[in-house]
Amino acid sequence: SASRPYFWRWKSSIRYLIFKLIGIEQHKMTASHPHSGTQKKKNELRLVAWETTRNCNLACVHCRASATMGPHEGELGTAEALRLLDQIAEVAKPIIILTGGEPLLRSDIYDIARYGSELGMRMVMAVNGTLITDTVARQLVDAGIQRISVSLDGSSPETHDRFRQVTGAFEGTLRGIDLLKKAGMEFQINTTITKTNLDQISKIQELAVDLAAVAHHIFLLVPTGRGKYIVDQEIDAGEYESTLNWFYDQREKTPLQLKATCAPH
Repeated sequence: SASRPYFWRWKSSIRYLIFKLIGIEQHKMTASHPHSGTQKKKNELRLVAWETTRNCNLACVHCRASATMGPHEGELGTAEALRLLDQIAEVAKPIIILTGGEPLLRSDIYDIARYGSELGMRMVMAVNGTLITDTVARQLVDAGIQRISVSLDGSSPETHDRFRQVTGAFEGTLRGIDLLKKAGMEFQINTTITKTNLDQISKIQELAVDLAAVAHHIFLLVPTGRGKYIVDQEIDAGEYESTLNWFYDQREKTPLQLKATCAPH
């Protein structure tokens, strides 16, 4: 629609305003508290996931942003992006996840990462891995990115490529991971769970260990964006609970840091 570009242009700024209002209210609540010093640290904004672009070279079936190859009008320009980081830094110094779409399709993503690092924030990035080259890996390190999350939604090319809707995505992702490792970049594996890959979750985690990832984060399907078209692939409540119980039990069995991001079930 005609208003869509305007929406995307100010999407991140609206999120910032929400964060700032939360910060203001938390400050009011803790200012008169007898242990306000402790409470202030506890209530500080810790994490911001910033969808820096809707551009993407893949077409993942679950993508909540319905990301596609653009260009997409109305996205924040470089100056606006840096100003947003300034505004976030006024509230706190959280972890900033630069995500998308595919953030590496922004020509200024290294400038954004470097600026956030200079402001004292922990800058990390979520990528699909297929666009990583020797040069890109070095630029990520030089820009101050401290961890990369790479999506793997299958333990084999067949499953992962079907999820990502691009033939060769699996091999491209593994190649990108190898280049990140050579550059000394810490990385983790992210996996979105649906009925189509539920039986492969343990194999994906084993692959993450074999690849020398530091963490495995799982996500449960949120039926929005393109995800609303595969709502029939959402795992049911029983599968949800058994998956989370299995994942919890792995903390004693794997060297990986584990985290689950849940969805309604």
